[in-house]
Amino acid sequence: MSKALIAAAVLALAGCAPRAVPVAPADAFMARLVSLCGKAFAGRVVTTDPADAAFAGKTLVMHVAACAPGRVRIPFHVGEDRSRTWVLTRTAAGLRLKHDHRHADGTSDKLTMYGGDATAPGNATRQEFPADAESIALFRAQGAERSVTNVWAMEAKATTFAYELRRPSRHFRVEFDLAQPVPKPPLPWGWQD
Repeated sequence: MSKALIAAAVLALAGCAPRAVPVAPADAFMARLVSLCGKAFAGRVVTTDPADAAFAGKTLVMHVAACAPGRVRIPFHVGEDRSRTWVLTRTAAGLRLKHDHRHADGTSDKLTMYGGDATAPGNATRQEFPADAESIALFRAQGAERSVTNVWAMEAKATTFAYELRRPSRHFRVEFDLAQPVPKPPLPWGWQD
């Protein structure tokens, strides 16, 4: 009888024990990026699409430059071109990626702040972002019809970060070595905190 009481007490107490709350994939992904905040990393294009020629032979650097609650900004430098910043934002449904493009004088490019919301739920190491309605309208208004089917992806693994663009007949992917930080580059054109 006493064994039965002890077993019942153990089971009752086990029900009171705090349970680990699962971390949403979007939060785990953002936490990985926040762990890189303030650091910069060199990358290389790993795809062979002829459209990637603009990146050939240039130094590619991502800089996890700003981390605020629910928002991470990552400038992407291509040689001396400091026009690109990836902006990741935590939304109620997951993550949103936008591309902030600037001219050397800091003004916005006509194609800027395009992107989309992650397809749910993604996972802790990879998130995919199909073009949203706002971006599709922007692409069409600016004569960039080929971009309306864009799907961007980001991967944040232990030693590699990847940025990817896919659409029919186009695949671009750049990978960054997280094991070897590099000196921080200048902030991108038009940077504002």
